[in-house]
Amino acid sequence: MVDQDKAAKIRAGQGFIAALDQSGGSTPKALKQYGVAENRYASEAEMFDLIHGMRARIVKAPAFTGDKVVGAILFEQTMDREFQGKAAPAYLWEERGVVPFLKIDKGLEEARNGVKTMKAIPGLDDTLSRARSMGVFGTKERSVIDAADAAGIDAIVAQQFELGRQVLSHGMMPILEPEITITIPDKAAAEDMLRQSIMHHLDKLPDDEEVMLKLTLPEEAGFYSPLVNHPKVMRVVALSGGYSRDEANGRLARNRGVIASFSRALTEGLSDDQDDAAFEAEIARTIDSIHAASVAG
Repeated sequence: MVDQDKAAKIRAGQGFIAALDQSGGSTPKALKQYGVAENRYASEAEMFDLIHGMRARIVKAPAFTGDKVVGAILFEQTMDREFQGKAAPAYLWEERGVVPFLKIDKGLEEARNGVKTMKAIPGLDDTLSRARSMGVFGTKERSVIDAADAAGIDAIVAQQFELGRQVLSHGMMPILEPEITITIPDKAAAEDMLRQSIMHHLDKLPDDEEVMLKLTLPEEAGFYSPLVNHPKVMRVVALSGGYSRDEANGRLARNRGVIASFSRALTEGLSDDQDDAAFEAEIARTIDSIHAASVAG
């Protein structure tokens, strides 16, 4: 059974989930946005030290608390590090009131039927057991939809729910993330196929199980309301997906009951060369804007 205190926070919390889970493939881009060029690091270890420094600045900022940030998704290496001398998951929950999640996917397969499913995740049961012992509440697992192909979308959703069942077996909450690429010409059609497929799988879940969903902001306002209101869904969260923060917030505000789980849009405007006062003021403005969009309506 999932941790009920953390579940209550996610279920009722008036806020959003921060995505602090950039992995090896996305970290260079995130660092560049943060003002750290690739010539600043000579190894993967140095790169991860720099991105951890950015995350540490974010989570210790006065505005980063459970009042507006109800959860945070961590990269596995971040879970194993410390914030302010305390294990990262424990710091988030005990010091900031923020529920910790763990990114578990290990990259994507080559495209087939217009989608990229997740690669196999070696040692997942051991990872889940370790994460739960550290106070991690749930997981996040991402795959990608690049076309409105019904067979591909059904395959991606089936894989997401299969992995979700494995996470649930450890007493943890899965965030299923079948991301739709925002630039595809048939995005609305893909959203329709995705919603149908997810509803089909939700209806087959046992009565005592529920999941979370992380979805691309839809073309039609309120399109995912049937998922928001489904009894097997704890929360629906939205990724920014490449939209600017202003556009992502605007789209989010039109989707009642959906809260943010932004990554790039969360760190937009932050810079390594900002002093602490400027950095903390910028992250406070960002948190306020994403929070307002998450609770709109």
